[in-house]
Amino acid sequence: MSVGIVKDDLFLEHITDDYHPENPNRLRSVYSMLDTIKDDNIVFVPPRKATREEIAFNHDSAYIDYVASTSGKPAKRLDPDTVTSPKTYEASLLAAGGVLALIDKLQASEIQSAFALVRPPGHHAERDRAMGFCIFNNIAIGARYLEKQYKAKRVLIVDFDLHHGNGTQHSFYRDSTVLYFSTHQYPYYPGTGWYEEIGEGDGKGYTINVPMSYGMSDEDYLYAFQEVLVPVSDIYRPEMVLVSAGFDAYYNDPLGGMTVTEGGYTVMTRMLLEIAKKHSKGRALFALEGGYDLSGLASSVKAVITEMKGDPAYSYGKKKGPSGETIQTVKKLKHLLNPHWGDF
Repeated sequence: MSVGIVKDDLFLEHITDDYHPENPNRLRSVYSMLDTIKDDNIVFVPPRKATREEIAFNHDSAYIDYVASTSGKPAKRLDPDTVTSPKTYEASLLAAGGVLALIDKLQASEIQSAFALVRPPGHHAERDRAMGFCIFNNIAIGARYLEKQYKAKRVLIVDFDLHHGNGTQHSFYRDSTVLYFSTHQYPYYPGTGWYEEIGEGDGKGYTINVPMSYGMSDEDYLYAFQEVLVPVSDIYRPEMVLVSAGFDAYYNDPLGGMTVTEGGYTVMTRMLLEIAKKHSKGRALFALEGGYDLSGLASSVKAVITEMKGDPAYSYGKKKGPSGETIQTVKKLKHLLNPHWGDF
């Protein structure tokens, strides 16, 4: 099972503030970890810079101009959490383009699954502004690229980052061609993602949020996947599975409050690959979002890649089961979604 990987030293040239949690050391730790994985069936795919037209699939022209104006210039703050450096615009184009390069390889059946190990991350980026460490929304651009370049009509985006992907949700909130599913800590930054947010107009029912309280575990995440994501995916039958893969729900993450382990990420990946195998010829693409404990980020990414290779580095042992709160949230969510997806 060949796994495509995008990595590039230019992503390290996006420099943030001193002590900023989203810093180049995140990718340095991940890139170093790659040396511990057997390289059989690993294909390193050269990224390319996304074109302006491709970025504009998801972002306003004036905003693209604004980010481009920072190129080669000293640090500029785009929002309270998001800062640029001289190479940030170039790295942002390459991050989005790295996702697109992997999509091309997947569509050509040259690889089976893929992981874009890129930064800046993307899922908070709105159509017209940066947010939460994110410049351009890499996954949203990828979904639109699938529609425009490959005529895809059903794209599944799964977001298991600790934080809700407000930018991704807003990009597709009125759109049935993309099904957005998110698990996230709530209430927490950015404040969106309540279970009653299910889309509007043609997109009603195609946004699915599973908000979780502080301290939730592997069992809570896997329960949400099994009870909601899997049955809805069986009805939707996605042509591609895209994943906003943030690892700040890891049990030791300094920005998070969840208790997900490498074993949990292994099983989540397995379930996502099974959805892809069943409905989209096995095609699944992960793009890096958050994760701020350097050791935990590296080991969690390793869990995903080794599961993709069919040689998992971590095992999972079921513990106490999901919390009563998660069971109740899922029950209420399923009731809300029944008019759109039937009694699943």
